[in-house]
Amino acid sequence: MFSIIRYRAVVAVGIMGLVLSACGSKTSPDAAAPAPVEVGVVTLSAADVPLQTELPGRTSAYRKAEVRPQVSGIIQKRLFEEGLEIKAGTALYQIDPATYEAAVASAKAELARANATLAAAQAKETRYKNLVAIKAISQQDYDDALATLGQAKAGVSVAQAAVESASINLRYTRVLAPIDGVISKSSVTEGALVNAGQTEVLANILQLDPIYVDVSQSAEELLQVRRQMKSGAVAASETARVRLILGDGTLYEHEGQLQFAEVGVNESTGTVNLRAQFPNPDRLLLPGMFVRTQIEEGVRTNALLAPQRGISRDRTGSATAMVVNAEGIAELRQIKVGRALGDQWLVLDGLALGDQLIVEGLQKVKPGAPVKAIPAATAVKAGE
Repeated sequence: MFSIIRYRAVVAVGIMGLVLSACGSKTSPDAAAPAPVEVGVVTLSAADVPLQTELPGRTSAYRKAEVRPQVSGIIQKRLFEEGLEIKAGTALYQIDPATYEAAVASAKAELARANATLAAAQAKETRYKNLVAIKAISQQDYDDALATLGQAKAGVSVAQAAVESASINLRYTRVLAPIDGVISKSSVTEGALVNAGQTEVLANILQLDPIYVDVSQSAEELLQVRRQMKSGAVAASETARVRLILGDGTLYEHEGQLQFAEVGVNESTGTVNLRAQFPNPDRLLLPGMFVRTQIEEGVRTNALLAPQRGISRDRTGSATAMVVNAEGIAELRQIKVGRALGDQWLVLDGLALGDQLIVEGLQKVKPGAPVKAIPAATAVKAGE
């Protein structure tokens, strides 16, 4: 009797355990589904954006004149102060003029002799003209007198040219500045012998306002922009504006303009030379400085921009983006991007207007997972 009671108790306990176990294994459907992950998104929109290219470059003087002597002689005086602004026509050096003054005097004396000879020849020609009319002299005598008059006139012309040449050489003894600008240090001092046509430069004059900036751009990039302009995707700027970033990282206060692009491509580098012109009233820019230029090539109409923090690269280097689709599911897209514009990429393919690009919380989601999209600015504040 005792064993039967014990058996019934064990069976009852077992049944109760099975019931409790079954009750404990039941869960609600909501608890089984994973909760959507909250991510910060940016809704993509289109806008007209200027296309800028940043290129390295160097400054060069707007005009440069190399001062050389045009006559030979000894430098008597240096008439300028090195490093100062000078005007065109300013006297820079005085070469000893003594021999050139003497040459002018000699040429003037030869001119006086030629004029006297001309006067005698004219008088003789006049007399012979009257005499040949009355047959007092032969025609040959008159022809000789007429030829002598012509030679005398030519002699006067030669003497006048000699006076002019000697006077020019005398003026060249004062070496003048050919252009406005800042003059460099002098390579000669008083007492130095200089020669006409020498290769050594006495001084350099540089015009620094305005100033040029020479840069080189890849021929492929230039071709791509021109093709986009031809297709209408990029609107050409009437005047290409250029900004400068100086060596210390600061932005130059004056804006420049692109002057021209070289008509040929450098065969060794595959680049095209560009030249921009900048105002330089404060002489802040000096020739030979290294700078970076931001050239506005045109305006891309209806451009789609995506924040760089929302774009990743896969193992092959292709650009990818994670977006939230209409069902609230994270979707991985293979995209194609162009150039970087600030902290954004120019999207060429793979994304569309109105797409919700995930820019925050990417590390918490996987493709196909449900997500809760909130504006990126809100997501930032929530994480603070």
